[in-house]
Amino acid sequence: MNVKEVLQFVDRLVVEKTGKHLDDVQKAVVEGTWQRQTYDDIAQKCHVTEGHVGDVGAELWKLVSEALNEDIRKTNFRSTFERLNIESCSNSLNVYNINNSDNNHFCHTQALSQPNKQYQESDINTKSKSVYHDLTLAPQIINFYNRETELETLSNWILKQNSRLISVLGISGMGKTALVKRFIDLNLDQFEVIIWKSLKYPKPLELLIQDLLNIIKPEEKQTIDDQFKQLLDLLIEKKCLIILDDVQNIFTPGQFAGQYQPEYQSYQNFFTLMTEIEHQSSLILISQEQCGEMESLDEELYPVKCLELSGLYDTNILNYKGLKNQECWLNLINLYEGNPSYLKSIAISIKNIFDGDLAEFLAENELVITQEMRSHFNQLFNRLSPIEQQIVLKLSEFQQPLSRETLRESVELSSTDLINGLQSLQQRYLLAKIKQDKIMFKLSSIFRGFVKNFS
Repeated sequence: MNVKEVLQFVDRLVVEKTGKHLDDVQKAVVEGTWQRQTYDDIAQKCHVTEGHVGDVGAELWKLVSEALNEDIRKTNFRSTFERLNIESCSNSLNVYNINNSDNNHFCHTQALSQPNKQYQESDINTKSKSVYHDLTLAPQIINFYNRETELETLSNWILKQNSRLISVLGISGMGKTALVKRFIDLNLDQFEVIIWKSLKYPKPLELLIQDLLNIIKPEEKQTIDDQFKQLLDLLIEKKCLIILDDVQNIFTPGQFAGQYQPEYQSYQNFFTLMTEIEHQSSLILISQEQCGEMESLDEELYPVKCLELSGLYDTNILNYKGLKNQECWLNLINLYEGNPSYLKSIAISIKNIFDGDLAEFLAENELVITQEMRSHFNQLFNRLSPIEQQIVLKLSEFQQPLSRETLRESVELSSTDLINGLQSLQQRYLLAKIKQDKIMFKLSSIFRGFVKNFS
């Protein structure tokens, strides 16, 4: 049992009691107490007073004590949880720990104790079936801000509508992976099988299917057709959740968005098949660009859903970044389009160069592109097709949005190429469509700043 698992479990207990998730200070209290830190150590980490941490801790131990019917205090928190975990594990049946790693899955979280009827029923149900969770490649999520609407959407699609193919899309750094992992953390007990795979370094589909099957039931080598049938049978028989992250890496650089590389063409058939066969499982695709299989013109007829993440305009994302002038935080967030990754990168520069004085930084009146952003944008620009690059270079010359007609007069492209280029840039989340008297198109201001100054 590790701190990540303890955080997940305590969060569930608090949600049960209050309807709210742990806030940052509560998370720090749980994590610090598990690691045997003092309240003073935790207070310094959170930039609050020791007294405030003590008050938060007292209220938290009261909630946990009521939920578990145990007397929980800071002094016995870890020992009590370790004891309860041992008790539940000794009573569990057919609960698997992938790769024998304590970091992946522990005996069913809600079986830690028997605090109420709901937990007892959940424990009984899980003992009747095997649980396979491989989250080795999934990130650990500590801070999660203001995506409750998106979480509710995912829950509705997967748990109520049984949507079989879901894509979570948006530009890099927007929090796609964090959102999906948060959903999993809150719903571990809803699935018999959860497998997280990254396509950062993609492999052919047949090798991916082998990996998926080996996690659950290693067998002697079979033909690819046999393995594929075995996977489909699994999706039908069990409630499975499979996550593929960084899906954009199976698409071809230098072409329009969502064009499969030849060696990964079979993924297209796999994604389509997931929507056409009746089963009780879900496949989540996390990607920086969209392909045709990720969208559906009629969501009533096809079990395909698409969740596009936009900027996060919540000042909480700048907490603990070492920035002063809190009244200016929203200005910085607007400047960097609410992208948590860009904001983290620029906050480090402001802390190092301006000693955290945000007002002084903003007085420079310049959109600063950090080296980290520049490296990312270089890769992104090089993935564009020549037609997209031509459109981007033209759009970067203008502050205001442009209509398709104005663009048509400014670039040497046919109507077909211009329309396809505009659509592809939207599928990469670099171009926004604005409805005015005419439909206007506007380049992401940060990407525009990069193109204008570095291309």
